[in-house]
Amino acid sequence: MLSEKPKIVYIVGGLYSPSGMGQVLSLKTNYLAEHSDYSIHIVLTEREQQPLFYKMSDNINIVNFDINFDELDTMPLFRKLYHYYIKQRTYKKKLYKYLMELKPAITVSAIRREINFINSIPDGSIKIGELHFNKSDYRVFKKKFLPRFINSYITNVWKNKLIHELKKLSHFVVLTHEDEANWTEIERISVIPNPLSFYPETTSDCSNKKVISAGRYTWQKGFERLIDAWEIVNKKHPDWKLYIYGYGDRQHYQNLANQKGLEKSLRCEPPTSNIRNEYLNSSIFVLSSRYEGFGMVIIEAMSCGIPPVSFDCPCGPKDIIEDKVTGLLVPNGNIEELANKIIWLIENESARKEMGKKSYTSARKYKIENVMKQWMDLFASVLNNPSITKQNKNA
Repeated sequence: MLSEKPKIVYIVGGLYSPSGMGQVLSLKTNYLAEHSDYSIHIVLTEREQQPLFYKMSDNINIVNFDINFDELDTMPLFRKLYHYYIKQRTYKKKLYKYLMELKPAITVSAIRREINFINSIPDGSIKIGELHFNKSDYRVFKKKFLPRFINSYITNVWKNKLIHELKKLSHFVVLTHEDEANWTEIERISVIPNPLSFYPETTSDCSNKKVISAGRYTWQKGFERLIDAWEIVNKKHPDWKLYIYGYGDRQHYQNLANQKGLEKSLRCEPPTSNIRNEYLNSSIFVLSSRYEGFGMVIIEAMSCGIPPVSFDCPCGPKDIIEDKVTGLLVPNGNIEELANKIIWLIENESARKEMGKKSYTSARKYKIENVMKQWMDLFASVLNNPSITKQNKNA
């Protein structure tokens, strides 16, 4: 009689709208479902019967608790707190029942709402957490109508509770070595980066007079800083164009550019279903973010053979970019230096092309098969660790 495949449960939240975390989790679970000896299960919580944004393998078993935490975002604070409590209680009951019946070997949490209770579920599974944000910018409470000291107090309480739960996990995974150094409280921790969704056989020749950036049109991504830098670049090289692609209020940023007289050289575009082609038709990539969890767009650009210029924001760019070899790092927030580095790459074509080639080679380590080998090695390690398996069976 054939033994049953070990089950791995991924607790995701939602896969119904585009997001960096959703894209990464869909890539990883699809890979495991098609290339491993594990039975893959996904738990969702948002808006049952909505179409999935990402194509998922037929070998994945998906269950949706239909709790709809997303609607909390539409509620005023005190009503939100009440309904959060009700939804969280329902979530705990449903997840408890599900895990106790399924009896998975491993349960992977994306460190969302379930982290508050998942360690207390005695289903015998090994609990692993993976964080898609950096420590400094995760669980930050910030309400404009509250004094700063109250916001700080709530943030500290919230983060300390998180750390208390993370310590109970069998293992904790972060995306960068830079962020790993911040989690001094956690002993069982590893760094596994996000994987690429593509690694083209052909690359950009870095000859088009096009600079590209990509990301959601939000304060985090710092596109107003990029627009300020481009104003400097445009004065020296008006024949070069900057294109920004992403979801959100792009018109706000286009208006900022137009006010600076950049309407002919800077375009804020909607998201594209084929960002790879836009990278391949570009010669320089720029990341202007104030902070990142990792910086997927950097490795995407590098995989297409174009060198990145990036603010050295926390966390991700310094893990990915070898300064002056595979790209250029700029002190976070130094707009003039960001402009100067872009100008340097524009004016030094041979260096730009050589850096693009080295970027492409460096990005190879983020290919899906290379990243997922690290995950499968981790799964094998925790499953073969007698102290961990005994601890979870006795939980």
